[in-house]
Amino acid sequence: MVIPAKKTSVKRDDLVDVLRLIRSENVGPTTYFNLVSFYGNAKNALEALPNLANKARNNKNIKICSQIEAEQEIEHHKKYKAGLICYLDQDYPEDLLHIPDPPPVLSYIGNSNLLKQQNFAIVGARNASFNGKKFTEKIAQELGQVGWSISSGLARGIDTHAHIGSLSTGTVAVLAGGINHIYPPENQGLYDNIAQKGLILSEAPFDAKPQSAFFPRRNRIISGISKGVLVVEAALKSGSLITARYALEQGREIFAIPGSPFDPRCKGTNELIKNGANLVQSINDINEVMGAKCQLIKPPTLFEEPFTEMIISDQNNEDLHALIKENLNFTPIFLDDIARECQIPIRELLGAVIELELAGFVTRSNGNMISLAAAD
Repeated sequence: MVIPAKKTSVKRDDLVDVLRLIRSENVGPTTYFNLVSFYGNAKNALEALPNLANKARNNKNIKICSQIEAEQEIEHHKKYKAGLICYLDQDYPEDLLHIPDPPPVLSYIGNSNLLKQQNFAIVGARNASFNGKKFTEKIAQELGQVGWSISSGLARGIDTHAHIGSLSTGTVAVLAGGINHIYPPENQGLYDNIAQKGLILSEAPFDAKPQSAFFPRRNRIISGISKGVLVVEAALKSGSLITARYALEQGREIFAIPGSPFDPRCKGTNELIKNGANLVQSINDINEVMGAKCQLIKPPTLFEEPFTEMIISDQNNEDLHALIKENLNFTPIFLDDIARECQIPIRELLGAVIELELAGFVTRSNGNMISLAAAD
């Protein structure tokens, strides 16, 4: 991604254009930045959307977020005493801007200055053990005392106790749904405390209800705003390991608490340690690693060529679209592999994939992977 120059403040018209583009049908963060890089800005990209989508679909118009809808979302935030931070804004977290698919807009309630501090993520099992929750509170408190703000997902178990332990020193709760949806409901009191003393963050539209697909994307933000990620307890198939995977892709340092091989909640953390994660028994284990790793992290782009090199043809690409779809199924595959298999230049492939994505035929995963979209 071409990193844009930040502004002291973003004009309302620019924010409306950004909201309209990212809230339009089938436009995710990666496609958003592809389009903006190619067309120069969100306004120009919005004008191009109908034609791009129609090149790969028949007799069905793409739903573009209207100016009225974008204005209403801004006003909803104001009434809720919340705000919006655009990727062009000076307050947008620098580390997050350098992940492969940063959210173009973030909703927030509370102290946005916490995004300028050093953040450290703590995540883990929802059905956490008593010792796991106790250790989490202790280490979150200790990290806060040496200058870290703690980020987590407001979930039951480890997340909840990470926020409780860091409430007085700085905590950031990243939500899967809209900024005004508290999940789980029993964390209403904690949500209110964080809104007053810390920061609530979300990329979902205002009033959006949490959905299963939103949680993995939420996890990439938790790791994306953080320098390191500590996993306290996690089963082998858990959201916490998804966060760890994102952290690895983003170039973050990964830490894990070892546990009993007889406890399913520790199998994931033990596996992380076996695969190279830093073993943690106390805050000293984190300090030793992170003392020299607090500079801005800039992982290499996952694309072989800059988005601005993408080719979007004025001609219909029916044969190319068909070739790409023939080589896809519902399991994500890297764009580079598709390019080699189909013998398509990556610049031409990127343009065709955008048309297919806007038409609803393909879905992106982790920036540079695609698969066939599930049928409605």
